[in-house]
Amino acid sequence: MNPIEDLVVAYRVLAEHGVIDGYGHVSMRSAADPQRYFISRSLAPELVTEADIMELDLDSNPIDQRGRPMYSERFIHGQVYKSRPEVNAVVHNHSPSVIPFGITPVPMRPVYHMSAFVGMGVPVFEIRDVERDSDMLVRSNPLGQALAQCLGGCAAALMRGHGAVVVAERISTVVGRSIYLELNARLQLQALALARPEQINYLEGGEIEKVTKMNDFMRAWEMWRAKALRQMQAEKPRRG
Repeated sequence: MNPIEDLVVAYRVLAEHGVIDGYGHVSMRSAADPQRYFISRSLAPELVTEADIMELDLDSNPIDQRGRPMYSERFIHGQVYKSRPEVNAVVHNHSPSVIPFGITPVPMRPVYHMSAFVGMGVPVFEIRDVERDSDMLVRSNPLGQALAQCLGGCAAALMRGHGAVVVAERISTVVGRSIYLELNARLQLQALALARPEQINYLEGGEIEKVTKMNDFMRAWEMWRAKALRQMQAEKPRRG
């Protein structure tokens, strides 16, 4: 398996599912050097190829920039990797259905088994607590560090009025979690329209722990990956 190819596939899959559109990004920690990570140059996710992947250190400085533009919010990734040594993949997205949960007192709760990881907690990062009157973007290491502290040991955190950050030990899991975080938010909003909050029967206790541990989304990843690779192969004549 080619890990850089898998990183490109992750961009394509998340774009296909509407989790990221023209914005958002995915990264992967380097297996050769855990003090570095890979991420695309600043580019719309659906256009990313292997040639666009850059290597950065954990302060989000490029190893070999070669004049390529970089994401202004790359500091999210470096600071999460610094604070969470077990994390090897990070997604930042603007998943639309999660936004209401970052601007209201209603917490995200796990609605179904595919999103059991939500039960680990989904804290909300309030950028105003770190920088007043910002442009909402995590443009520096101090802001990235504050977001990583808010994330704590959870699988995801919301960013008030902005989007989310999702983490996992491998690329397949972070893609699955990102997709199912959006779906969980959508389903929870539907449930809240049908019943009072206290009437909703969420996953709880041992269910959350057991299902989260079991679900690496590998079966879905293999399907998503195969479809993305076919699409990338079809693009080659047009690029060539």
